[in-house]
Amino acid sequence: MAPILDFRKHGYFIKINNAGKLKYGRENGPKATCKHVLAKVNSAISTNTNRSYGIKSEPKFLLALRFYASGSFLITAGDFCGVSVPSASRAVKEVSEAIAMLSKEYINMELMGKEDTTMDFYNIAKFLRIQSPGGDNAELFRKRKGYFSLNVQAVCNAMLLLTNLVARWPGSSHDSTIFNNSRLKYCLDNGEFKNHYILGDGGYKTTEYMMTPLLNPRNEAERLYNESQIRTRNTIERCFGVLKRRFPVLSTGMRISLNTAISVVVACGVLHNIAILQNNPIPDEVENNQEGTPNTEETVQENGNDVTGRHRQILISEYFATL
Repeated sequence: MAPILDFRKHGYFIKINNAGKLKYGRENGPKATCKHVLAKVNSAISTNTNRSYGIKSEPKFLLALRFYASGSFLITAGDFCGVSVPSASRAVKEVSEAIAMLSKEYINMELMGKEDTTMDFYNIAKFLRIQSPGGDNAELFRKRKGYFSLNVQAVCNAMLLLTNLVARWPGSSHDSTIFNNSRLKYCLDNGEFKNHYILGDGGYKTTEYMMTPLLNPRNEAERLYNESQIRTRNTIERCFGVLKRRFPVLSTGMRISLNTAISVVVACGVLHNIAILQNNPIPDEVENNQEGTPNTEETVQENGNDVTGRHRQILISEYFATL
């Protein structure tokens, strides 16, 4: 079998300091967390070839982390690690797909338990820049602001843990279309999370589990509901801020193939949850991104859906009217 390259011999990769931190370019995370993830994906990314030279699983894993953390071109990550652009591209693809496969374990609604009587799930759809995917359907990925993107639906809880992540829809898709075709809606319709609410903006239809802002609040209780709904829903904005701070590749735009971009989004979500579950420090959020954090007026004006809002009115009368 051909020899396996170990780039640490050339000083390209890692240095462990006395605090037990694994430093790699702009990526800085606890060594134990990196080892934990590497152990999970090692068998899926290990090199098994008789041709030329192969890259060991650890350098391959760290190359992908470098790409996520720098948001740079593949050529930059490849040059830093001493490999060609095609090798860097394959490494990012393999590692991203392997980490994304862990999503069933680390991104699910059971993270907080189905029986907790809480209201701590927040929903939003976000646009993440990608390069043009090419082909006959490329324009489906162009959003109204003119750039190509994925419309990513995410749900998080009060701990900023992602409990649902859908990253396969083109940028021209409406938020409600993604939700209406998601497994999450199917589970909610079948009463699997009876004690929880999803908080969404005016783009969603109000139901027994989906609470959206009122178009025209008429009294103090309704105004209090609106203010609470909008302020509380900003938790998902903070979650995306932390996610983009940890993985700038989600902010700068991904210059990779469409399928790899989808895997990168899910992989970053998995790594984000693992970091929180292992009590890694939460980085400061970036300033409001180009999509912006919705303000009260903007959100309310968009909410022209459910006229009666029976379930919403029950919540207002039973809780907010008593405050």
